[in-house]
Amino acid sequence: MSKIDLKDKIIAGYRNVESDKLLGIFGNPIKHTLSPVIHDTISDYYSFNERYIPFEIEDNLGDYVKAAYDLGIIGLNITVPYKEKVIPYLSDIDEDAKKIGAVNTLVRSQNGYKGYNTDMEGLYRSIIEANEDIKDKEIIMLGAGGAARAVAYMCFKYKASKAYIINRSVDKAQRLAEDMNAMDDKSSRFISISSDKYETVPEGRYIFIQCTSVGLKEDDGLPLVTDKEFYKQACFAVDLIYNPAKTAFIKLMEDNNIPAINGLKMLLYQGIIANELWNNTKINNELTAQIYDKLYKKIYG
Repeated sequence: MSKIDLKDKIIAGYRNVESDKLLGIFGNPIKHTLSPVIHDTISDYYSFNERYIPFEIEDNLGDYVKAAYDLGIIGLNITVPYKEKVIPYLSDIDEDAKKIGAVNTLVRSQNGYKGYNTDMEGLYRSIIEANEDIKDKEIIMLGAGGAARAVAYMCFKYKASKAYIINRSVDKAQRLAEDMNAMDDKSSRFISISSDKYETVPEGRYIFIQCTSVGLKEDDGLPLVTDKEFYKQACFAVDLIYNPAKTAFIKLMEDNNIPAINGLKMLLYQGIIANELWNNTKINNELTAQIYDKLYKKIYG
């Protein structure tokens, strides 16, 4: 596909959109994205005259990024499978995003787009809002995939005292632990554990963070560790999944009277932080609550 065709495709996406400023998201698949709910609501509230359009990108990611910049698009979100692949096409990258190794937000600058990762800050803000904090707390992370990297870096940045990374493939967990420990003066803060060796986690009280895709299907059980007694060590729990609202992980926490949140507030805040970067503004609490209500109704009815 030529660059002219790429531009035509982007322009076609904005056909019939009356707006001074354009925003969008690149990903595949993308048709079920909830990001327009967030950003169009912000635009209407503040009269930014911006519109947000999803683009399903199959290939030529670098050409799409350049075409978007040439067309004056002020900001983009990047979702799977392109959060790592987009990095070579950026003019700059925020230090946090560089350490995570993934970008989900592009902000227009003088020479190209600068990449940020607002997933990590969105998760942290959702935890703080739930009257919890990770500073000096011990964490159990379930999973070591792409989402887990942002979670692990959050544990590093906001000074969790210890983080056990449990994964079926212990090699993957070990690589993530080594990457985090390499940034740290406490070289043993992150510990990798195979899911079949979960009993080696010392008894204690932990914040559990569920980073896998287990729970997206209605018949999914518990992630990685099926021993229900293991989860009774939780003092607080987070599941990054937001649909369904209550996974088996969340239900088990509630059955044991353990406070737990799903990933909807993370989705909300990662979008709000991205928009604050695009528009150099601060989204107020009233609007934040309005957007959350819209997201909740859109997902859960």
